[in-house]
Amino acid sequence: MLGLEGQTEQERAYRKRLHGWLSYAFASEVFVIVSLTLFLPICLEQFARDNGYLMPDKTIPCSSATPAPTANGTASEEPAQRCVVKLGWLWIDSASFSLYVYSISVALQALTVISMGGIADHPTYRKRILLAFGVGGASAAIAFLLLSSSSPLWFMSAFLGILANVGFGASVVAMNSYLPALAKDAPEVKQVEDEIFRVSEEEWPEDEPGGTGASHLDDDPEHDEEREEADAHAPLLAPPTLGSNSEAMRSSQRVISPKLDDLFKQYDDKVSHATSRISSLGIALGYGAGITLLLVALVPVTKLKGSTFALRLAIGLSGIWWAVFSIPAALWLPGKESPPHEEDLAGDEELGAANVERDDDFELTKEIAGAWKRLGRMLIWSEVKKLKNTFLYLLAWFLLSDGFTTITSTAILFGKTTLNMQPSALILIGVLTPLSGILGSLVWPMIQRTFGWSNLRVLIILVVMASFIPVYGCLGFLSVFRNGKVKFGGLTTQEEMFGLAVYFGSVYGAFQAYARAFYAELLPPGEEARWYGLFSITDKSSSFLGPLVVGLISDVTGNIRYAFFFLIFMIWVAVPILMSVNVEKGRKDAREYRDPLHQPE
Repeated sequence: MLGLEGQTEQERAYRKRLHGWLSYAFASEVFVIVSLTLFLPICLEQFARDNGYLMPDKTIPCSSATPAPTANGTASEEPAQRCVVKLGWLWIDSASFSLYVYSISVALQALTVISMGGIADHPTYRKRILLAFGVGGASAAIAFLLLSSSSPLWFMSAFLGILANVGFGASVVAMNSYLPALAKDAPEVKQVEDEIFRVSEEEWPEDEPGGTGASHLDDDPEHDEEREEADAHAPLLAPPTLGSNSEAMRSSQRVISPKLDDLFKQYDDKVSHATSRISSLGIALGYGAGITLLLVALVPVTKLKGSTFALRLAIGLSGIWWAVFSIPAALWLPGKESPPHEEDLAGDEELGAANVERDDDFELTKEIAGAWKRLGRMLIWSEVKKLKNTFLYLLAWFLLSDGFTTITSTAILFGKTTLNMQPSALILIGVLTPLSGILGSLVWPMIQRTFGWSNLRVLIILVVMASFIPVYGCLGFLSVFRNGKVKFGGLTTQEEMFGLAVYFGSVYGAFQAYARAFYAELLPPGEEARWYGLFSITDKSSSFLGPLVVGLISDVTGNIRYAFFFLIFMIWVAVPILMSVNVEKGRKDAREYRDPLHQPE
């Protein structure tokens, strides 16, 4: 009876942690969908336009000119309509201003997440970091309500955008670091783990010579030495992972029976699927929240005819939503009272003791300096080789996240500056994209279960599907679509943008969920925040190369459509790298990896 009560309490505690994690996804993802992806680039471009002048004379205010459509109803792409704003001694395209601000923000975000990654690996401080950066980012978004584009301090909009994006990125690193432990505590995973524990007791009884028994795997160091010496030629499958009895058993050097080996494989599959399921659910909830707020924002934006104030209001509302719905996360996510997988390092007492000692001897400057020292250590070739598959995936992710994020921002700016779409139409696109994303993030796990695909295979399929989008945009250069009898195709009409939003959303929602989940399989145990910090540098809100290049392309050519060629290149270069990742070897290497700077003396 006591055991059942304990199990019930354990399940209740798990649901509480899971709901706390999902609540922050519900709160923070709104900023991405409403502001970062849609209104923030438009608002920053509008701030620059309200203070800029038309090329080539640079004497006519941009706000006094109305773009004229061509005969077939599409927008003119003449360079004479370019709007530039003067910052210091430089004249910058109004669309490029938004892209440059974004690039600066994610570069600073990268510096921030690297500095705080080691701190977030302390269970005691992970929640504090999440909330501190979350409140800071939400406050910066809310501050847009106070800043007018007619103010002489209009350029402060760039600083607010930077602060909001840095706050979002840093808080999400802390949020993602909870994901591996949540997956390993999922009921279906615990069921397999209990079965492994039961079978191991049958195969390795305590009274058998050379056996230790599952219940004493970590209790007798001298016995462990005798066992290792006796089984020196037995296969070493993997060191333990945080709080996982099954992996502690697997780490012991003894012969593994086919039945137990099959259970270990089931365990890996269950963890993989649980990770993708939880990640997908978080994406779906975040997208649902974003759609809700977009519909709310549609009312003032439509009534105010897309004024700068309406855009500022939408960003401010996203900040308010972010702050309010972070409250459940503040109440339910574990802080000092860490869940089992974060405080009980089964099979690795020395590492657990080291982490406790680090919590007791915490110094902010020491932790930041240590984070940069560990980053330098990670990038040494000898260390990279130890986690070859993890770094291969990071390289592919650098290109893919940059490509996907830049597709989003480029498409919005393309629709506004080239197709002359009104803010209300852009909001509708903003609704269609996450709405399709919800469908994609929920349907793809079902497709995966039906066909038995791995997370990696699903990722590759999604990437190939996404590459068709910039390919289609490049077709707009064909004369048959622009000057011939055909008036549709190649992204030359506003109607095509709506179809693009549905297609891209269904792909992007699933891609986000699977990319985060697949990466969790390749992480060294106990260092999730630090490695998710690297992941965040090139995550959906942390790509700077793509927007920077697109901004330069727009400045040099005067036509943002040329950026589609660059996007095709970025995505297709990443495909062979992604296909070269060996998942099984990557998991094994991650379990065996120990950062020398984290080793207890």
